[in-house]
Amino acid sequence: MAGILAWFWNERFWLPHNVTWADLKNTDEATFPQAEDLYLACPLAFCIFMIRLVFERFIARPCAMGLKIQANGPQKAQPNAILEKVFTAITKHPDEKRLEGLSKQLDWDVRTIQRWFRQRRNQEKPSTLARFSESMWRFTFYLYIFTYGVRFLKKTPWLWNTKECWYNYPYQPLTVDIHYYYILELSFYLSLLFSQFTDIRRKDFLIMFLHHVVTISLITFSYVNNMARVGTLVMCLHDAADVLIEAAKMANYAKCQILCNLLFAMFAILFISSRLGVYPIWILNTTLFESWEIVGPYPSWWVFNLLLILLQLLHSFWSYLIVKTACRAISKGKVGKWNPLHVSKDDRSDIESSSDEDDSPPPNHKHHSSATNGTNKNHGTNGYFTGALYPDEH
Repeated sequence: MAGILAWFWNERFWLPHNVTWADLKNTDEATFPQAEDLYLACPLAFCIFMIRLVFERFIARPCAMGLKIQANGPQKAQPNAILEKVFTAITKHPDEKRLEGLSKQLDWDVRTIQRWFRQRRNQEKPSTLARFSESMWRFTFYLYIFTYGVRFLKKTPWLWNTKECWYNYPYQPLTVDIHYYYILELSFYLSLLFSQFTDIRRKDFLIMFLHHVVTISLITFSYVNNMARVGTLVMCLHDAADVLIEAAKMANYAKCQILCNLLFAMFAILFISSRLGVYPIWILNTTLFESWEIVGPYPSWWVFNLLLILLQLLHSFWSYLIVKTACRAISKGKVGKWNPLHVSKDDRSDIESSSDEDDSPPPNHKHHSSATNGTNKNHGTNGYFTGALYPDEH
């Protein structure tokens, strides 16, 4: 074990040339980031998760009820042993051939069976109240941490001159503000990483999981090798757009469509400009070029920048989804009625689909229908848009 730890914490990987861990030990004159500081994030992540449960129950839920958001979930499918067996053991999305077979076996028309499977899938979807509560929690945290970051950074020299991130590196003392900022952000993203398995299941689950892993890795890397100054810039930049998208989602759940459209438009502008403009010009420029000029590259420097570039690729993917959604609405001439948090069936998750579909109960006898294919062609734009959200988480 000692050999593994010595290999992992090899100074020639983590630190610039001629710098050792002994040089960065805490003294009476200065405090530097220590890897063991990050252990605190694990119990704090659990505490944040518990605070979230209390917040959603006693603050978000009453607010949702005050906005007339109902706790009722989607309509349940009529009990049917044969269809339930197919749903649980074979497929949740039967193809045309299987639909025809079930139609003959049950003496139901294909459209009715399609509706049953849609209702059955939607039974697993949380209520609008639960989704509102989740968004309100994230909105509250992002607003707090973004406000804290702005108030802290406006007093720092590296906000105005990014070269200050590298002068005297890595002998830059750790302040209480930076330590608090880092530990809180890391704890929150750890809580998001694990709560992904209990939260609303989204189509972009794997993308968001990757996003959280990259974010946690960046926070950890930048803290351990004392790139904390540029790390604070990255965190604050990313929190800005997250506030707006969670606000837009809350407006959507509360059926405040005009406010939802306005907030989403503000989010889209801020997201694309900050992630495709400010981030590469401001952040990547200083981590790739200014740091090269002042400090020079070393192994963990390469890893850190590779993670930042991977984050940029995720930004590009989500920006593409945002633009795609807007272009689709404009091309169909439905800008006035556009719900930006909804997209077509092809871009959505079943669990995230809306429950306001054609949910009349299935009849007990067969009616011939022209809808004999595997999809409901009248199903429009009532799927919940998640791909471009998050960056929260995004």
